[in-house]
Amino acid sequence: MYIADKDIDNGRPFDWGKASEAYAKYRDIYPPEFYERIAKSGLCIKGQYVLDLGTGTGVLPRNMHRFGAKWVGADISEEQIAKARILSKDTDIEYIVSPSESLELSDGSFDVITACQCFWYFDHEKLEPKLFRLLKRGGRILVLYMAFLPFEDEIAGESEKLVLKYNPNWSGKGETMRPIEIPPCYSKHFELVRHEEYKLKVHFTREGWNGRMKSCRGIGASLSENAVAAWEEEHMKMLAEKFPEEFDVLHYAATAELRAISDDFD
Repeated sequence: MYIADKDIDNGRPFDWGKASEAYAKYRDIYPPEFYERIAKSGLCIKGQYVLDLGTGTGVLPRNMHRFGAKWVGADISEEQIAKARILSKDTDIEYIVSPSESLELSDGSFDVITACQCFWYFDHEKLEPKLFRLLKRGGRILVLYMAFLPFEDEIAGESEKLVLKYNPNWSGKGETMRPIEIPPCYSKHFELVRHEEYKLKVHFTREGWNGRMKSCRGIGASLSENAVAAWEEEHMKMLAEKFPEEFDVLHYAATAELRAISDDFD
């Protein structure tokens, strides 16, 4: 399913379903610290019912499942959900194909709603009241994000240049460490109770880093099959010429935790 948004990639359409094969294989990259910090904050743990928006291939539910929460993952892409179900076959995680704005789930069901690597894709004027209804009173929204730092890491910088060569419209470029931006409409029913930003190193092989970049919106979800193949050939050549077989890439992670504070459903 193609998506087009004038504020993303200058309106160039993208389809996460096109990247689902690479995404399933190469995007399970968050280090243990990422998940442990979530659990230590008291969220997504035993006794809680959690809804993961924009779940993709179920990376967050699959890796947090060991902490004991019961999970539902939702995504607009049928292809991504198909991969999530295969990768989660030995768990009780439930998956739903649906836009987040039109989820049909019971009001007051969830202790926590998560959104990892996807918050900017939503129509927040529609989504905010729905999330408030789906949460139990005092429930939490946890927004999560991780990105490489192209101005601080040579490998990230070189790979980003190559993405922009093939897709100059890609707006995922130029990341620097910063808090997650929460749209103003959330102030109606929620308060920001915590935010955190921290740097971390993520280990890759050349193949793994190539796959991570191939599965990004600017390449695998946007370009034609021939253009993806040409980019991949050039990217692997660049990695082989300049960098060792294994390496760490500097990233930063960010979280924003919101708490439901209102009883006004209007």
